[in-house]
Amino acid sequence: MAQIPNLDNAPLNLTHLREQSQKELVNILKNIRGKKCLVVDPKLSGSISLIIQTAILKDQGVELRHLSAETIQTDCSKVVYLVRSQLSLMKYISSHIHNDISKGLQREYFLYFVPRRSVACEKILEEEKVHNLLTIGEYQLYTVPLDEDVLSFELDLSSKECLVDGDTSSLWHIAKAIHKLEFSFGVIPNVRAKGKASVRVADILNRMQAEEPVNSPDVVVPEINTVILLDREVDMVTPMCTQLTYEGLLDEFLHISNGSVEVDASMMGGQQEGKKMKVPLNSSDKLFKETRDLNFEVVVQILRQKATSMKQDYTEVTSNSQTVSELKDFVKKLNSLPEMTRHINLAQHLTTITSKSSFLGQLDMEHTIIEAQSFDMCLEYIEELIHKQEPLVTVLRLLILFSVTNSGLPKKNFDYLRREILHSYGFEHMVTLKNLEKAGLFKKQETKTNWLTVKRALQLVIEDTDTANPNDIAYAFSGYAPLSIRLVQHAIRSGWRPIEEILKLLPGPHSETKRGRFSSSASFDTLQGAATNVDKVADGRRSLVLVVFIGGVTFAEISALRFLSSQEGMAYDLIVGTTKIVSGHSLTETFVGKMDDL
Repeated sequence: MAQIPNLDNAPLNLTHLREQSQKELVNILKNIRGKKCLVVDPKLSGSISLIIQTAILKDQGVELRHLSAETIQTDCSKVVYLVRSQLSLMKYISSHIHNDISKGLQREYFLYFVPRRSVACEKILEEEKVHNLLTIGEYQLYTVPLDEDVLSFELDLSSKECLVDGDTSSLWHIAKAIHKLEFSFGVIPNVRAKGKASVRVADILNRMQAEEPVNSPDVVVPEINTVILLDREVDMVTPMCTQLTYEGLLDEFLHISNGSVEVDASMMGGQQEGKKMKVPLNSSDKLFKETRDLNFEVVVQILRQKATSMKQDYTEVTSNSQTVSELKDFVKKLNSLPEMTRHINLAQHLTTITSKSSFLGQLDMEHTIIEAQSFDMCLEYIEELIHKQEPLVTVLRLLILFSVTNSGLPKKNFDYLRREILHSYGFEHMVTLKNLEKAGLFKKQETKTNWLTVKRALQLVIEDTDTANPNDIAYAFSGYAPLSIRLVQHAIRSGWRPIEEILKLLPGPHSETKRGRFSSSASFDTLQGAATNVDKVADGRRSLVLVVFIGGVTFAEISALRFLSSQEGMAYDLIVGTTKIVSGHSLTETFVGKMDDL
């Protein structure tokens, strides 16, 4: 189980949110008396572990199992399934029940859909003739706090579903998650959206408020002043670039999942070869909180300084001239030694990767593509990767970056690269290429690219970025300012109006609405500065902007937002909502198809 993040310093009362979810789950289990076997959808177990400790579940007389095709081995007479609304999972549940019946086992079955039941799933259960044997309910878990300023809606595939499958059901979930937040923190007065999915979520949110209004009394100032909704499709450039913050690189190479990474014990100084261990990574770790958002180059220096300072203290302590209070200070420092050791080990592992010429070559190529220079050179580099049989996802990431910044590739180049990929990686990847084409991520060029205009107007490339003392969000990618966060910066500073012409060059429509009792008030075009009664919540804290990424956000983008929030003159705290935390790798992987998808 993952370590439950400490939410005490969250700008919103996220602890209350988590406790509510915990209580709902405990009540579900309490109402099923006696010993029971809780069978959890493996994709949900990470989310559940961030909400509730295993010990609390065991107190409810629960035996834990993961749902799979395998039959459940348990002596419990009550089986509780906790699953997402996925058709394939219904087949597993049906086969479990049929198997029990064939063995003459008498059991009670309970099925809880997370976050809501679906007609299609129940239809399968009816076809399999098990629907009448199940007591069916919902566990409405729409939002999981990953950290004190990050909320996840745990919708892994929303990007592919919207862009490729035409399935927009995740948009209802996102709107519902935001609406549920409004019941705790008041109606959000300002909504700014960019992208097809975002504008649709804004509409659904308004419809929900009309059908199921949040009745916050007039005196209450909403805690969240503005929600900015942003489609991942609006900026597919940023996730395809290698993240260069500490947390971003950890995710790129070790894949952070639910606030921890799983690594070989030997990497962390353990003796046993091949044994895996989980390393927690969240704000509860002071050193990680201090370093996570920094450019990795700087983190290495900080760790070196801290280690040197500790060594010096040790030398002084052993010289016998220390007072008791100085010894006490030293012992206090020693308490942080496990954290230090942990991060030195992780940083050492990352350094072995980041110092390789292949890594540096890839970074150079990403910057060349972003600067829209040397078209032929970029093409040759991608071609070379294909011929060297580099991992397909590595090739596709660069290809997407290249295609998006060029508004597609000329037919001749497009056909050639398509053919080379199929020859090198197998014809089953026709599905992958079809998915990317459908999503507009790798396509034939039909119009002239707008990338140069967007790049210049929003100052996305910053020369001579000082990563140690940054003055711009470009530090997170060593010279490239993430387009998504530039848009957020403008939305906070002055609304969409001043950059309307640029917004038109990016995918999808944009909208700006005022809601609740603020809808008829003077325009809130500028969020920053004007200290209206909406800018401060009751106890004098800074008001909040919720930034929601539909289709996923990277850790480096979250770091860039934290950097913005910490700047002098910034009147707002920022909190991130996302369908899922993604990296270029995990996002690209969702488009990789199999032949049976045809």
